[in-house]
Amino acid sequence: MSRFTILLGGDLTPTPRLAAQVTGTRVIAADAGIRHAQMLGLVPELWVGDFDSVPSRLEGGLSNVERRTFPKEKDQTDGELAVTEALSRGATSLLIAGAFGGPRFDHSFLHVTLAIRLAEQGIDVMLTSGAQEGTPLSPAMQSFDYDDATVFSVLGLTQLDGLSVEGARWPLKAVQVPFGSSWTVSNEVRGALRASLSKGRAMLLAHPYPAEGF
Repeated sequence: MSRFTILLGGDLTPTPRLAAQVTGTRVIAADAGIRHAQMLGLVPELWVGDFDSVPSRLEGGLSNVERRTFPKEKDQTDGELAVTEALSRGATSLLIAGAFGGPRFDHSFLHVTLAIRLAEQGIDVMLTSGAQEGTPLSPAMQSFDYDDATVFSVLGLTQLDGLSVEGARWPLKAVQVPFGSSWTVSNEVRGALRASLSKGRAMLLAHPYPAEGF
């Protein structure tokens, strides 16, 4: 498995879990995502974008990272360009860090839909802000390594058919969830969390680090 970390410009909180996740991965930064590299102790192999959001000062050898410059007026976001580059380099697993938050909700939403599209293409993908993690669901039963009492939600982008959730305070078995329903928001882990989805598009969004601290 070829594992890549994609650094985006959204919120990113350093946590022990995130540090473990990025260890041993190849790294590509997208525009302002370069600012997270120093915090995580990473040196990307490539930095892509139109560079309209570049930090004024770069340290730790980051100013020497290879750049691939694109015009400001283009058909892909800097984040999608970084993902495309990772795939061209053989990525089979993507940790997209800095995918949530920031001033552009449209970008955050795009990252969710992009992750689901990638998962449908067979790519192992997770979105993270450090404090929150998003994983697309699939027909195959997926296991999650979250502690008991971790809050999670299943967010549907369509009607969901055959949604099953095990190891939860409120388990579900092959249920149908109408599009736009809040039924699957704010569940809690109880034991070994597992989930699957027969039909539809959805993401399991977990909060492994509560807001009150790490």
